[in-house]
Amino acid sequence: MRWSSGRKRRAAASPAPEHVAGPVASDERLITLDVIRGLAVLGILFANIVGFAHPQFAYGWPPALPGGLEPANKAVWLAQYLLIDGKMRGLFTLLFGAGMALFLDRAAERGDTRFLQVRRLGWLMLFGLLHYYLLFWGDILLLYGLCGFAVLPLVRLPAPNLLGIGIVWYVFGGLFMALTLAGPASVEQSAALQGFDSAAYRAGLDVWQSRERQAAFEAAVFVSGSYAREVAYMIEVRSGELADLPFFAAIETIPLMLIGMALYRYGFFAGGIDRAVMRRWGWAGVAAGIALPLPFGLWAMVRDFPPWLTELAVSGIPQIPRLPMILGLAALLACWAETSRSGWLATRLAAAGRMAFSNYIGTSILMMLVFRSWAGGLYGEMDRMELLLPVVLGWAVMLRWSTPWLKRFRYGPLEWLWRCLTYWKLFPMRR
Repeated sequence: MRWSSGRKRRAAASPAPEHVAGPVASDERLITLDVIRGLAVLGILFANIVGFAHPQFAYGWPPALPGGLEPANKAVWLAQYLLIDGKMRGLFTLLFGAGMALFLDRAAERGDTRFLQVRRLGWLMLFGLLHYYLLFWGDILLLYGLCGFAVLPLVRLPAPNLLGIGIVWYVFGGLFMALTLAGPASVEQSAALQGFDSAAYRAGLDVWQSRERQAAFEAAVFVSGSYAREVAYMIEVRSGELADLPFFAAIETIPLMLIGMALYRYGFFAGGIDRAVMRRWGWAGVAAGIALPLPFGLWAMVRDFPPWLTELAVSGIPQIPRLPMILGLAALLACWAETSRSGWLATRLAAAGRMAFSNYIGTSILMMLVFRSWAGGLYGEMDRMELLLPVVLGWAVMLRWSTPWLKRFRYGPLEWLWRCLTYWKLFPMRR
């Protein structure tokens, strides 16, 4: 009897049938994740286009662009402010959290440990560093890798806990940003309306003038005609900015990842929530996300973008209203993806989403070739209206090449490389 029990214990402890380690197969993918990710990667190009074409300073202050105070450029800025800025990044972050939970679930089914995710995040951080220094200062991959390590211990929490922690964390981060930026804006507006000059006002003016000088220096580097000088500038001058990543992680990225994990657990992307309810809340979220920051955007715009008021309107006020907008867009897109999955646009967006990594890095390469002085030579030249042209160009390229590529190959080129490095195994590329 003792022998029999031991045999049973050994049988129970014997390994399950072996599963081949590898990425999710095409028929296991969630089409809603791919479609939303595809739209997000297109939107991120729109959000980043000013950063590709001008110094970073211009990203948050419209008068730094040519014709920044012209009515047409103001109108484009307002539309981007309400519909694009922060929203596409938010969608991307939400999906990264959902993707992490999905990846860990599939890995657990195969008997893999969390170390696979650790290795995956480590390689992502390396890709992010290379992207930051060699292609574009607006990289998010390094930030995502860092935040992925931070949320990894929480991924197995119940969905209500993940959702509650994420929302409360996000709201507190938004309040902190708004309160931090409200002080300089208040000092600036007091000086403008009452003619009151103070030490605080002069200090704020000095800070802004220092930013303008730094932007002029950055522009000189990127019109110098030397790629080597650009990389050296990034290494020597911009390396210190990487120390700010934990701040941005805590303010926005980590809580959004937690919310994305919760939504995945609730079945948000797989039909687990009534679609009529999702549509109602989706439209309500989008409406709130537009209506709440609109007065502040108009206020900054009609005043011709006073520096600190503009920073408050761009980086402080929209943070909290951005959350219902992000969730509303995700809900509406999830509903639309399910009903239109075989349509031309949904198919193209899903393909772009399956290749989001390659498309994200690919658009950085494309925009570098358009704007840098040693290539297309348009750096610092185009106003906001004109920048819509390279945005449309980038969208056309992503929607045009992703589908035929995936008909011939299993993965996008960078997706394939990332998977091979993650699993430390060479996967077949061609179908």
